[in-house]
This record gives sequence, C-alpha cells and structure tokens, in this order.
Amino acid sequence: MNATQSKVRLALLGCGGMMGAHANRLKSHPDVEIVALCDVSEQIVQAFAAKHLAGTSHQPHVFTEPAAMYTAAQPDAVLISTPHTQHFEQGMQALAAGCHVFIEKPMVTNLDQAYRLAEAVHHSGKIFVIGYNTPCSAEFYYLRELIRNQTLGRLELVTGFLSQDWMRGTTGTWRQDPALSGGGQAYDSGAHLFNSLCWSVESDVEEVFAYVDNHGAPVDINSVSSIRFANGVLANITVSGNCPSAGSFMTFIFDGGRVEIDGWGAAWINIWKGDQKVKYPPITPEMGAPSPDHNFIDAILGRAEPRTSVMNGVIQSQLMEAFYESQRTGRPARPPRRA
Repeated sequence: MNATQSKVRLALLGCGGMMGAHANRLKSHPDVEIVALCDVSEQIVQAFAAKHLAGTSHQPHVFTEPAAMYTAAQPDAVLISTPHTQHFEQGMQALAAGCHVFIEKPMVTNLDQAYRLAEAVHHSGKIFVIGYNTPCSAEFYYLRELIRNQTLGRLELVTGFLSQDWMRGTTGTWRQDPALSGGGQAYDSGAHLFNSLCWSVESDVEEVFAYVDNHGAPVDINSVSSIRFANGVLANITVSGNCPSAGSFMTFIFDGGRVEIDGWGAAWINIWKGDQKVKYPPITPEMGAPSPDHNFIDAILGRAEPRTSVMNGVIQSQLMEAFYESQRTGRPARPPRRA
C-alpha cells in the first residue's frame, strides 16, 4: 500500500480483552476499515462486536476460522491478539495470505519459530510489528538515540524491575496454562520490560542466568535475570507477579552518565550527563507515535517507519529461550544463534 491508497482493510484475530483496546483505538481511525473479526466461536465474536464496535458505520464480517477469513474478507492487514503459543502459526498464515501483520507480545514462544518467522517476513516484504508500548514513546526513542550516538558515552549496565498483582489476577485463565501462554509473568507483563531492554540495547543475547519462583503455580511468577549481550552490555531484570503495588523502573548506566525511565509505559524520564542532571532534555512529541496501532497503519501507508520489527522479536526470543533453559538447568544458558 502507499499514501494514495484508500482505507486499510483490517482484520482482528482474537476477540479477547486486549483486542478491545486495539478496536477502540482503530474503529474511528480515518484510514482504517475493520472488515473482519475472528475467534473460536461466533458467540465470542458477536459479543465483542456488540461491546466494542456498536454504532460503527460498517459492521465487520464474523469468522471462526482464520483461513476462511482471509479468503472471504481479503484484508490488507491483520491484528493478532491470541494466546502466545498460537502466534507463530497465525503469523505465518497471515503472511502467506498477503497481509501486513501486527502481533501482540510476545512475538512467539520458541526461538526456532522466531528465526523462521523472521525469514518469512523478509521474503514477504510486508510490514510486521509487535505490540509493545515503549518504542512508540518519545522518551524511549530519545534514549535509544543516546545509546546509538554514545551521547553519554558507552552503555555498560541496565537494571530494572516490574511489579504487578499478576498471579491472583490470572488464576484460572489461559495465561497460567503453559500450553497456551508458553510461560508466566516473564512472558506476559514482564515482556514489556524485557522488550524495553532488548529494543534499546539492539544486540543479540549472549547468556542468561535466571532464578525463578513459581509460587506453586504452573508458570513463573517471580524471577531475577542476569543478562549479557553480545555487545558487552550487562543487565539485571527483576519481575514480580505477586505484589499488590504495581510499578516499573529502569536505569541505563553509561560511562558518561545515566538515564532513569519508566520501563512499562515511559511515563517519565530523568537524565544525568556526567554528574549533572539534565534539567530540560530536548524530547519533543514528534519523537513519539500515538500508539503501536497508529504506527502500524502509518507504516502500511508509507507515512512512518515501523517502531518495532521481527528482529526485535528474535532478540527477545533469544533472551527467553535462555531464560527458561537456565530455569530448567540451574546454570547460565546461551541461546542458539541464527543460521
């Protein structure tokens, strides 16, 4: 598609709670027409449409099979928000159908799948983005430019934490079923913090050592990860899924300064150059994007560069592959390199 084309014909695959947020952002977008909805039952889809798309001028068609949706509705793009372990097959199917793809985090739950999906994206020539928040913020855009340009010197260390009452809030849902989620809090809300790390550092993962506490659940609840990237950056990330007080914090430490930032939503940032705090960092709204959804549409229409890519998903898959291998063995683990 290009900037002269009419509306992007968009399909929504997976009509759960998170898709409601996407639908609410996109249903009134002037360059989007939601043409199809798909989930495992027509009842789920109809309830979703009644809740989130009532009153819209065009009611999308209802499907329970993605293949039928692609054949009948012929969308230009698809937004996938389904259980984590389904992302790979659904992403590959969408690319084969000729769609641009927005996939919720995590991209996949298997490193080999990440490499295969990256190859498919490369051959397709389609826009492919992952539903992370911080890359669309002006604050993280500015931080990554500081790292790339070595404005504060060389990045050496990163530390951060995320806390959330995740265990109680997800009990009895697919998020605590390993067959559907692929893992626990580290793969769910924790993925935001890990992506903020991987997206900013922009390096393959060399090694991970993880301590994990499941708290009797079938998936990880609390974890502490020590990470070494191939470019030499060291990181330590703490993810709590058993805390009633939600919060997040990250510090990026350079040999010439440091940056403190909200690693979940980039709501705030503090910068030190040398030992002096930068009172008014030159961050402007133009450095950000309104949302991952808006960035996806703008990228399809040729108006913006996509803020995330399949390679971000590959690097995070390297991290998580080594994370769970370290949990299993009790030793540091290295992810297999791409061929």
